Amino acid sequence: MGILDGQDMAKQNKLKIDPKRIEEINDFFFDDDNPLVNSLIEVIEKYGSIKEINRKASEARQLTNLMDKLESKDSPYVDDLLWLQEQRDDEAFIAIPEYRRKIMGEAADSIDFDEEHAVTLEISACQYFPWLIEEAKYAIERQDLMPGRFIRVRNMKEQVEDNQVVAFAAGMQIVGASYVETLDTKGTLPGPDGAPTNIHLGGPETITGYFGGVGMPNNFPLKWADEYLHYYTTYGVKQVLNINPGSVLVGYMMHKLGIDMEFKISVFMGNDNPYACLWTLLTANLFSRDDGTSPLIGFNLSNSVDNETIELAAYVREAFEFTDVVRIEHHITETYKSIVRQPYDRTDELVELADHVKNISAKHEGGNPEIEEKREYPSDILDYFRSKSDILDAGDMPKMLRNYLDKHDSLNRTARDLTKNELAFVAAPKLHKK
Repeated sequence: MGILDGQDMAKQNKLKIDPKRIEEINDFFFDDDNPLVNSLIEVIEKYGSIKEINRKASEARQLTNLMDKLESKDSPYVDDLLWLQEQRDDEAFIAIPEYRRKIMGEAADSIDFDEEHAVTLEISACQYFPWLIEEAKYAIERQDLMPGRFIRVRNMKEQVEDNQVVAFAAGMQIVGASYVETLDTKGTLPGPDGAPTNIHLGGPETITGYFGGVGMPNNFPLKWADEYLHYYTTYGVKQVLNINPGSVLVGYMMHKLGIDMEFKISVFMGNDNPYACLWTLLTANLFSRDDGTSPLIGFNLSNSVDNETIELAAYVREAFEFTDVVRIEHHITETYKSIVRQPYDRTDELVELADHVKNISAKHEGGNPEIEEKREYPSDILDYFRSKSDILDAGDMPKMLRNYLDKHDSLNRTARDLTKNELAFVAAPKLHKK
């Protein structure tokens, strides 16, 4: 006998959600006295109407306006950006067909690379704008590929002071890549106002509390929303990292209310099984707009997931018609120190996935392990939490640039392996002609 003791209905029918429950959820959100909804609306209204907020962000994001900001401050990054633009226009970066011929020879011209399943080449973390320029020079010299997606986790207030938040935004406009910033309201360090984001944490040395899911207590999701709207309207920053269930829900609500925001769920959130993925995507579906869009633009699963879990996450994603909306982001390499057991290298598993899982990115957070283990200064996730002044005082900036270029090398190794297996990739669209 089954669990239904002979009843002739399918087992799955027991899981059907009663429309009454949906009505109860709507009644909750429609309640004029709902303090959770009203508090968020109060934050939003500080920046104007929804239409005005989106207009400000769109204008702030325009390349001419970003360049004007830098020029008004006599920033040295203006020349760097003009150089990058010139290299792009002169087609100094290798074209995709040429790259494939470099890997496969003339046989590449007769191969039908499946662009429908192209893997986005992602790098993390490009902490400092000058690294982008150094990487571009490195790529031109070696005829490498530039990433199609960049992740940044540098302190926002600090990079406003040195104009790098503006410079990087302009750089992304020039290369055509997507990018993600990480707001200061995130649990591990003091927030934008200097106060501790989490009273239980004293910085990275107590980070285990952060991984335990206490990263944004009390009213910090609202502070996160406030900080987002500041950078959205001032600098046009659209995509940010999201690490807490509360701020994820707040992001869904903001988008549903009309703000054209996007976010990426961090690996730190710990979605490490198909049911966690179902929970995340189920909520995204509930709060999606009528056109089917969601602010959840990137979904970084835990480092511990296997290919079956990624495939099941893709199965859920397809069921909710999110395949083209939500990118599944998967760490192929990780920083050598302070986050995972080494060697950590998922390249072969990616190749197995890439011919049938759409809209996936290969994230490179570290160099190839066999290279990293020989470095006098291997990459370390704890470097993400260091101030620029501390890094400069210690003389570690050149070492960390080398770490970053190691990540670039691991990204290009992934591109080579995909190409050798007749699989497609997404590199910086405006730099690498198709």
